[in-house]
Amino acid sequence: MLMRTDHFREFDRLTQQLMGTTARPAAIPMDAFRDGDTCVVELDLPGVDPESIDLDVERNVLTVKADRRPTAGENAEVLINERPVGSFSRQLFLGETLDTERIDAAYDAGVLRLRIPVAEQAKPRKIAISGGNSPRQLRS
Repeated sequence: MLMRTDHFREFDRLTQQLMGTTARPAAIPMDAFRDGDTCVVELDLPGVDPESIDLDVERNVLTVKADRRPTAGENAEVLINERPVGSFSRQLFLGETLDTERIDAAYDAGVLRLRIPVAEQAKPRKIAISGGNSPRQLRS
């Protein structure tokens, strides 16, 4: 079996993933964890103007979009240009157990922190059982 490799194609694919294109914006790196009854998502957006950040929730899909513009002036001679600029985007599929109506978002030091509470109906609760000599409590 013959295999054809195109090293430049792989390089182009990697460049698109890191830098993005107008048709496909670069992904935003993130961490996510659960802290008690809250799901916390932290997205790295260094150098992004908070006014350019757009958060949308439709059904259980949370979309984060942001833009970072070049800081060098129009007449500046650019010596090194390694920081990505342009549009960034990330979609998160939220479970039914999260309360999308009460998402809290804060942006500080280049990190967008989303706090998404666990829905009340998804939290563990006690259920009383009647019958027998005395009522008992079971955990569901």
